[in-house]
Amino acid sequence: MSVKEGYIKVTGGNVWYQIHDTYTDKTPVIILHGGPGSSHYSLQGLNVLSEDRPVIFYDQLGCGKSDRPADPSLWKIERFVEELVKIRTALSLDKVHILGHSWGTTLAAAYILSKPEGVESVIFSSPCLSAPLWAEDQARNRQQLPVEEQAVLKACEDNGTTDSEEYKAATAEFNKRFVCRLDPMPAFLKQGAQYKNPDVYNIMWGPSEFHVTGNLKNFDCTSQLKDMGIPTLYTCGRYDEATPESTKYFSSLTPGAKFHVFENSAHMPYLEETDEYMMVVREFLSSVDHNS
Repeated sequence: MSVKEGYIKVTGGNVWYQIHDTYTDKTPVIILHGGPGSSHYSLQGLNVLSEDRPVIFYDQLGCGKSDRPADPSLWKIERFVEELVKIRTALSLDKVHILGHSWGTTLAAAYILSKPEGVESVIFSSPCLSAPLWAEDQARNRQQLPVEEQAVLKACEDNGTTDSEEYKAATAEFNKRFVCRLDPMPAFLKQGAQYKNPDVYNIMWGPSEFHVTGNLKNFDCTSQLKDMGIPTLYTCGRYDEATPESTKYFSSLTPGAKFHVFENSAHMPYLEETDEYMMVVREFLSSVDHNS
């Protein structure tokens, strides 16, 4: 297997990419990481998919190993769609599968609904395809937290102190339930914090997973899911902030879509149930290859 990496010029700076290739003739899969502003770091284990096909990672502009320009006007979904177009062109990815996770599904949907050629399938892993619906789901999830934690979150949001230590501590309680249920949290995840860019996250999303105030807060493509037009797989964890109910709803709107719940996971089944996650993804991609 070869691993190749480099940089691609996009609007606003240079984006880092990495290709894992075993020189098969199967269609590559490109990974769209979550965030916004989080990097491919936590998803790097998906490189095992390269046993079957080329796997392409990239860090979206503003995070990871890519440039971090200080221009806030760059942090909008249209530029990230344009960035993906440039990456496919630069790497000559005429045919491609797309696997998006979390915000990466938002980006994947916006891109696919622009009707690009050569996208053979899409995997929406823990999807956020309606920010208003996501916000409703998190309001319900918050109610499962201890009453005192709920009170801290509300007070900090009301007072504009979401950068305080108490808000971060209460957010950590939410994350233990709905983001990653591994206990202890994998050490390597903490090491990945350096690759994140909170400025991008705040501008596009907000101060936390469950308090949506950024420029994506009205994003909703549910009415267009009927037009997806390619093989589609939806996955989520049983305890995912991308709830099984909403994920199943999205799949019901997408003709012919498949749906899978990882029973012992929250928002990171690729870490929480790695073997099953890889098996489900592999089987789906292989079925698309077989039928194309």
